[in-house]
Amino acid sequence: MSTQELLEDSLQDPAIGDTSRFKWHATPIGIAALCKEKGSCLSENIYADAIKEGLAVGLDLSREERESHYSQKGLVILFYS
Repeated sequence: MSTQELLEDSLQDPAIGDTSRFKWHATPIGIAALCKEKGSCLSENIYADAIKEGLAVGLDLSREERESHYSQKGLVILFYS
């Protein structure tokens, strides 16, 4: 399975957390932060914002690698080791 397919499949499962701008999902690759609204995720500091909101649901993602993907549900920031 490709990264994209794994993400799409994992986003069908219930979220493990919910913050003001993101829904958080556990995936086989890492933690995915799904942006709730397109306009709220256009910030230049989107990664920093996701790290801050991750702390609100008990996720310290500050040392993780990160990349962004577009899914059928919107922008996803993937955090992984």
